[in-house]
Amino acid sequence: MTEKLKILFLCTGNSCRSQMAQGWARALKGDIIEAYSAGVETHGLNQDAVTVMAEAGVDISLHKSTHINEFRGIDLDCVITVCGHAHETCPYFPNIGQVIHVGFDDPPKMAAMLADRGADKEARLDCFRKVRDDIRAFVEKLPGNLKLRGK
Repeated sequence: MTEKLKILFLCTGNSCRSQMAQGWARALKGDIIEAYSAGVETHGLNQDAVTVMAEAGVDISLHKSTHINEFRGIDLDCVITVCGHAHETCPYFPNIGQVIHVGFDDPPKMAAMLADRGADKEARLDCFRKVRDDIRAFVEKLPGNLKLRGK
């Protein structure tokens, strides 16, 4: 049996995109990937992300918002930053194989802009659904869509 690939999905607050990516990786690739998620800050779990993931059959309701510093000392094959801010501020850890950036739209930000224009809850959730589906499409191709050194 080969060892699972250890991947950490990193976002700004570990509230939405990185949580969705972790959920998808565990659901779709749990046999080959040990998935984690964290943030460069912690903002708590976004309940709209929980809702749309549940619609797709993936329960992330028990996830917690975790700070990247909790992963110091853990050997990770790859950190995948899923937003620009996390990519720009990702701290250096000597035990991380490499950092790869794959940016996804920010659903809470998009939903807030729609809310300002009077959009209803369903329209705002559609922002989360689109990003959920984009992240799923990315995760489905793991690890083949990564160019990991030494793997």
